[in-house]
Amino acid sequence: MQAIDFNDGWSYRHLDADESFTAVRLPHDAMIGEPRHEDAPGGVNTGWFDGRDYEYVKTYAPGPELAGRLLLLEFEGVYHNAEVWVDGAQLVFRPYGYTNFRVDVTDVLAAGEPHEIRVVARNADQPNSRWYSGAGIYRPVTLWAGDAGHILPDGIMVRTVSATPLPADGPADAVKADAVIEASVETTASGAVAIDIIDASGAVVANAQAVTRDIQTTGRGGEADVVPQGALAAALDAGANAVAVACIEVPDAALWDCDHPNLYRCVVRFAGDDGSRDESETTFGVRTLAWGDDGLLLNGRRVIIQGACIHHDNGVLGACAYADAVERKVRLLRACGYNAVRSAHNPCSRALLDVCDRLGVLVMDEYIDHWYIHKTQHDYVDYFNDWWRRDLNDMVRKDRSHPSVVLYSTGNEVSETAQPKGIALTQAMTDHLHGLDPTRPVTCGVNIFFNFLSSIGMGVYSDDKAAKEAAEAEKRRAAGESQKKHKAVGSEFFNNMAGLLGADFMKTGATLPFCDWKTRDAFAAMDMAGYNYGIKRYRHDLRAYPHRLILGSETFCSDAYRFRELAKREPRLVGDFVWAGIDYLGEAGVGSWEYEDYAPRFSGFGWLTAGSGRLDLTGRPLGEALYTRVALEADNGPYLAVCPVNHTGDRHSPSAWKMSNAIDSWSWNGCEGRKANVEVYARAAAVALVLNGREIGRKAMRHDCIARFSCAYEPGVLEAVSYDESGREIGRRRLVSADEQTVLTAEIESANGELTSGAVHPGRLCFVRLRYTDANGITKPLERGRITVGVEGGRLLGLGCAAPFNLDSFVSNETGTYYGEALAVVEALHDASHGDVIVLTAADATGRTATLTVPVG
Repeated sequence: MQAIDFNDGWSYRHLDADESFTAVRLPHDAMIGEPRHEDAPGGVNTGWFDGRDYEYVKTYAPGPELAGRLLLLEFEGVYHNAEVWVDGAQLVFRPYGYTNFRVDVTDVLAAGEPHEIRVVARNADQPNSRWYSGAGIYRPVTLWAGDAGHILPDGIMVRTVSATPLPADGPADAVKADAVIEASVETTASGAVAIDIIDASGAVVANAQAVTRDIQTTGRGGEADVVPQGALAAALDAGANAVAVACIEVPDAALWDCDHPNLYRCVVRFAGDDGSRDESETTFGVRTLAWGDDGLLLNGRRVIIQGACIHHDNGVLGACAYADAVERKVRLLRACGYNAVRSAHNPCSRALLDVCDRLGVLVMDEYIDHWYIHKTQHDYVDYFNDWWRRDLNDMVRKDRSHPSVVLYSTGNEVSETAQPKGIALTQAMTDHLHGLDPTRPVTCGVNIFFNFLSSIGMGVYSDDKAAKEAAEAEKRRAAGESQKKHKAVGSEFFNNMAGLLGADFMKTGATLPFCDWKTRDAFAAMDMAGYNYGIKRYRHDLRAYPHRLILGSETFCSDAYRFRELAKREPRLVGDFVWAGIDYLGEAGVGSWEYEDYAPRFSGFGWLTAGSGRLDLTGRPLGEALYTRVALEADNGPYLAVCPVNHTGDRHSPSAWKMSNAIDSWSWNGCEGRKANVEVYARAAAVALVLNGREIGRKAMRHDCIARFSCAYEPGVLEAVSYDESGREIGRRRLVSADEQTVLTAEIESANGELTSGAVHPGRLCFVRLRYTDANGITKPLERGRITVGVEGGRLLGLGCAAPFNLDSFVSNETGTYYGEALAVVEALHDASHGDVIVLTAADATGRTATLTVPVG
């Protein structure tokens, strides 16, 4: 089918207000522009944003070229309880805010006539999420057009049947194999298909032909034995009437893995018996995947998953799924040593999967945050039982041909897994996913200790309690009284406990025998047991369950080195996903170490982000990211970072998710003589810290890759030096203090987060770092100000800083800075009449200014 971009020409407004419409281009996050206030029912979960309902409208007149064609509208993500109407008639309702869905509009969109397309997105039913969800049509929309007989969107699935490696006779990136792939094609009519396999150079390297078979009579056995019965049922549900399956030999195939993300295109031409014609394609990688006592095997070789959990928002852009923002996030995480991401806790965007395919990043594809027990009053529980099979069908159909997807996850911290009903559901969901796609293992993230606590009634949600709390809140609002803190339940309740009691609270609690009793049956219903914060159980459980595969589905940054060293020796410890890779909106303050100058109160209104990323909200790598890079052996170091010298010894906000608040700076102007706490990260026998040519100290590296030093701050050059066992220097890195002069700088980032002077194409995004620096470009973290930004030749999509406590809006043209920095995101306009450059100007109240000119082309 023909894919038509359907993101222009929309307008939106609040559903409950008599107001005019505002023009928008999709994707659009309606929530990010809402006010934040103390009475917001979402509270700490959503960062205190207001929750509202919205309607989007678009007037569309199909051109004559679409006359008589079948038309499908695909919405990749609408949050939530979406309704789609055309000319006053409702066509579909889809409750889950993270799954893609399609609407057949063939009979209601007559060619040449204008039609009103209306989409309702609900988000006033607060609280409905434990994190910032965003709202509205926050992912792209596509209009599909084709003949009545056509290939279904997402109707091509390619999997690798076998790949026999060829002898290596070339460079390391030439990983080759004689491969056999299977392509299945789902169509709406019987006919014939012709398949071309095309490599990166555009050459056809293999082809095949096949005839479709009636999907309702295709059974187990014969030619269709390779198609799982569950997948056939899902295809029928999606509108397919026939399926063709072909096995294709691909000689000398370039394999896909993390270091060699080689991709092919599968181009399919369909000729229907009724005369209909269609052409479609999908991108895939030739790679095998297996799992067992030898661990997770990619192309027959063990791969250790070294991953990061990520939420779906894109920082100052809110929930908008801009492809450039998603790619930037993945590239930044890849640079920190992560080879995988977990889509916590919902199906991810197409953009994320596409970039992970291209960059060689593995994906744990997760469905949901809960099953039948509420975590917030208005979450998806009321729809879950009726919709989970359909949701999983759509998730798998969208994602199954992506080589980056190596794991499916049915949920996160679902305390249902401690109950007989939930254990049965665990097995049912695993079986359903196997029926849809048997080529990938299934897991579920279980917080081992909290599963036990919830089984005895701690932190469990109650409808009566939630209703009573909501009524009390409404009464206080009507009386103009301040709100009481709401009673946390589920993951939020346990997160609060961990913040107060520390990281070891969860990890040590998980070692209790009761925890094993409450998880072992659910773990037996998975291919891989997902342990949230269970590292202290790993050794015991590997012995106690000799065939159990263990995945650290959620872990602390401080355990990265310990995990890596154990995983190298224990193949059944398949991987680790740190919480979290990059900071995110909502779950406000859960992972932040913040001082009073940036956070006048350590809880309550004003907190915006979780503060628990190894990269901050703007994508800046923190000291923890440098530690991770070394711990996961992406680099031997040394690196060094310094805890804020102006706050040495000061009290900060509590968190279990922060290992350190050090940053890579030695510019602490005005702190001369004050104690500085310095961290050095290295894979070495020993490291030394040198200040202005004097060795401050030297430490042997044992059982970790971090060494901590203290010294009196003095400006100059701070160096970390690493040594091998013989005392030979093997690495050196330095931080240099900034001069006294302060200037405001504006520089565009490259895709890897480095600064560049490159051009940006129309319709693409550029990320502009705003920093207080000296004349040499060294950031001055103690400089603080408010910056106003103006843009010509482009559109300012988002502006803000990384402060976890933040009262600013990201949709204004003014922001405060955080440790000397802020970020602006600018879109190059599609209209060439705006010129061939973007000009961004920035100024603060002191008269400091910066101008950045970015070529467009």
